[in-house]
Amino acid sequence: MCRWKSSARTPCSICTPAMAMSPFVMRLAEYDLFSDTFWPVCNPRLLSTGRLKRPVDLANHVLIHSYWSPADREPPTWQRWFAVAQRRWREVPQFKDMQHLSFREELHAIEAVIAGQGVGIFSDVLVANELAAGTLVKAFKLSLSGYSFHVVSRPSHPRAKTIRTFSEWLQSNA
Repeated sequence: MCRWKSSARTPCSICTPAMAMSPFVMRLAEYDLFSDTFWPVCNPRLLSTGRLKRPVDLANHVLIHSYWSPADREPPTWQRWFAVAQRRWREVPQFKDMQHLSFREELHAIEAVIAGQGVGIFSDVLVANELAAGTLVKAFKLSLSGYSFHVVSRPSHPRAKTIRTFSEWLQSNA
């Protein structure tokens, strides 16, 4: 994946010339595993009681945050979600006017949302079991693109067959 273009499947215009000129470029085998999407999720009681029907209703709830590294150029945060939501819907509260609760650990943030302490934005892969079990539900039909996950290795690696088998196993269990 290109460092300057996080969603690139092929090198960007910065990387391509450098790779073409480099005698050290190594061809790599890449196995796509999965991609995730980030959704606003909440305890199902918030939806069933009618307290959270439209984005404007978020003004009455706490936004649950988890930490993202400053090195991540476009993290799937509430700020990003609100920017997209404000282009899609008219009645979206201002992010700065909201109540916020932040956690350093994402799993702690998920537990807070399950406990009904607010609404969080999480990877559908990370909370797949909670969504399937009904302990969390998607609050709105608006998501943010997430990340793609791959296994990358040298094709000439002495254990290439094992790496390929492991990658196929990961794909089948993703």
